[in-house]
Amino acid sequence: MRAAQDGDAEAFAALYDAHASRLFALAMGLTGDRRMAEELVQDTFVRTWERLTSFRGECAFSTWLHRVALNVLLVGERSRKRRALRVAIVADLAGDSDGSGPTLESPTADRDPGLSMDLESAIGRLPAGARAVFVMHDIGGYAHAEIATQLGIAEGTSKAHLFRARRLLRGMLDP
Repeated sequence: MRAAQDGDAEAFAALYDAHASRLFALAMGLTGDRRMAEELVQDTFVRTWERLTSFRGECAFSTWLHRVALNVLLVGERSRKRRALRVAIVADLAGDSDGSGPTLESPTADRDPGLSMDLESAIGRLPAGARAVFVMHDIGGYAHAEIATQLGIAEGTSKAHLFRARRLLRGMLDP
């Protein structure tokens, strides 16, 4: 760690090798998309390299790395939402929007009832907040207090997101 913080690229490569697969598993759970997960891992390690000197060792490196990944994901989500809102506003002003189509509140609106959906793709269809809490709590084993701290939300909000995620998953996976 110290060598990597001092700019040693080989030491940083060793950190990458030690943590990339676990970070990819987290990214897959958070994004539900292989390409996006790969991008998230790469963006996270770029950001980690840039910010490595700020790691003080007050927590495990993997915990800090996961927080960096969550920050990268959340910043990217905010940017995508802003772009989508701008596109929607322009489309609405042009009269192209009819208000149809699936929304975050109805993730199964375009689902074929006869289609069997696996858990991984169902998790990928969850709204971002619910997906992040579900993956961190039920897959990663984080407590609600830890999730709240890492995501910058209230502990009650974390519990509400988990409840919503489980309810939506039951709806998506029930035949």
